[in-house]
Amino acid sequence: MGSSTKKVLIIDDDNRNIYALRMVLKAKGFDCITATDAQTGLQLLEEQADIGVVLMDMMMPEMDGYEAIAQLRKNPLFDHIPVIAVTAQAMVGDREKCLAAGAAAYVSKPIDQDILLHLLKNEFHM
Repeated sequence: MGSSTKKVLIIDDDNRNIYALRMVLKAKGFDCITATDAQTGLQLLEEQADIGVVLMDMMMPEMDGYEAIAQLRKNPLFDHIPVIAVTAQAMVGDREKCLAAGAAAYVSKPIDQDILLHLLKNEFHM
């Protein structure tokens, strides 16, 4: 693996989603850390320098994914970390909205594991 990291930060306010994602990613050799709100997720980014990609639920109470990505992009320490936006409301324009907000990629819920793993491997070389 060398210096490339396989650590994924999952930010989702639903523990069932976190659990399901964790199981899939762990089985594929990814190291997962999780947060149930954006504020905690941003804090984890500050504390752990080896996070390779963030899976961000876009619909969360308090700070939503759009706001969280904006915060993340403002910080030079981790504005390079790719964010995969995850949303249950896959409506026309959602993908564009997520990408415009600074997400590197977009997946809709329920997450297609193959699509997610393909993204992680091929887009983000994890």
